[in-house]
Amino acid sequence: MRLAWVTDIHLDFLSAIQTDRFFAQIAETGADGVVVGGDIALAASVEPLLRRMGRVVGKPVWFVLGNHDFYGGSIAAVRETAAALSREGSVVWLGGADVVELSPRAALVGHDGWGDARLGNAAGTPVLLNDFVLIAELAGADRADLTARLRRLGDEAAAHVARVLPEALERYNQVLVLTHVPPFRQACWHRGSYSDDDWLPYFTCKALGDVLLSEAARRPNRQITVLCGHTHSAGECHPLPNLRVVTGAAEYGRPTVQQPVLEV
Repeated sequence: MRLAWVTDIHLDFLSAIQTDRFFAQIAETGADGVVVGGDIALAASVEPLLRRMGRVVGKPVWFVLGNHDFYGGSIAAVRETAAALSREGSVVWLGGADVVELSPRAALVGHDGWGDARLGNAAGTPVLLNDFVLIAELAGADRADLTARLRRLGDEAAAHVARVLPEALERYNQVLVLTHVPPFRQACWHRGSYSDDDWLPYFTCKALGDVLLSEAARRPNRQITVLCGHTHSAGECHPLPNLRVVTGAAEYGRPTVQQPVLEV
């Protein structure tokens, strides 16, 4: 099976014509399905854009949500809409899904993830994200409360993957894990280097990384490939011999299909 992977596509920066051209570009890859790594658009437009992607591409679409997908709304409401869309069948939010079989040897699982303020300078970073103003669940929180909320979101992602990944590894030789936020410091790329300690709290999900390390160590004969984004800079790391993490590149206003198209 061939999968086209896109991430951080920020379709709110495109016109309707440009968006359809991008969807046509995905279709032209000839892939059997599409995985979308979050930051699709803004809260109000995520659902209609995913519907349109599904129609234009004409193949199954599996997606996770990024922080920008909640801008102007709430995490709970956007995820509820994503879950409802998934029940229709052709466009599926992995944060509410079980193991997806891609082939007799490969499966897909995933969750949005979140920058969970567990790595880097969480206590003293001067970095402020639009997340803390534009997402209902994070707006108005002081630093201590914000950190607690971010960690709960990271724990939620980790708990979902801790539930579905062992089942996938039991049944399949190769498992793709789709998420938005890099799960490790060494996967948090910025222009060819790792992000510094002021940015790491909001650009890594340590809770998810811990689950991945544990499950990969428990199943050394299985291969786990993690696809993430969020940083807009490409890179690859191998925390364990059977655990590969690929971070996708992105540029506002110029969405692309990550290369090469994945073979599973």
